[in-house]
Amino acid sequence: MCILPERKQELEEGMHLIYLTPINANQDRTIGQSAIYISQLQQELNRMLGMAKENVSTAFQAVLDRDPGLVAKEESVEEYIDYLNKEISQFISHVIVHETNEQDSSAVSAYFKIAGNIERIGDHAMNICGYSSILKEKDVHFSEEARNEIREMERICREAIDAISGVVSNPVEWLSQVSALEQKMDDMTASFRRNQMERMRKGVCSDEGCILFSEMLTDFERIGDHVLNIAQERSGASLA
Repeated sequence: MCILPERKQELEEGMHLIYLTPINANQDRTIGQSAIYISQLQQELNRMLGMAKENVSTAFQAVLDRDPGLVAKEESVEEYIDYLNKEISQFISHVIVHETNEQDSSAVSAYFKIAGNIERIGDHAMNICGYSSILKEKDVHFSEEARNEIREMERICREAIDAISGVVSNPVEWLSQVSALEQKMDDMTASFRRNQMERMRKGVCSDEGCILFSEMLTDFERIGDHVLNIAQERSGASLA
């Protein structure tokens, strides 16, 4: 995985592409050209994925701290993620029209879908972060058990995003590992929902808290779905 520049510095410099360079539709096709822009795409997508991971962490922290002050930070990174998705998608739309190599065309198509899935991870992180405003406004508090489950959600999200980043030596084994992580996230979602129902029966959580926790679980599960989508695209197009 590429080494990410300091996020604060990036935001101060304004939204921009680092690795992708424009392709002239009329330029001659040369040996190695496809490999160059495929490498550029991978690096730019890794950068985008790093931002999504950062926003996932910020989102769960905002909920745990009941700190809507983190929403502004989340939004600024989310806007950058949206920008990168748009720019990468436009780049791919241009490239794929002129790509004659079937394998490279398949790889570029996979990157288009990967960009969309990364953007969706960012959306779900934004949803989670937004719950902090309601928690603060309505003075909602989670039980320590629920807070521990939220911490576990963050941990496994970070682990799953790390798993789909970088170079993979054995694509088949790697996809199996990512699939197992996604299944673990599904299992955690089901388990945490049962725990939440038990807390409701015991009267240790408010109605508002139960609703927000349920919404958070939905976003958590969807992040797992998008992680698996990305892994499948990389594996299917031999990008791992």
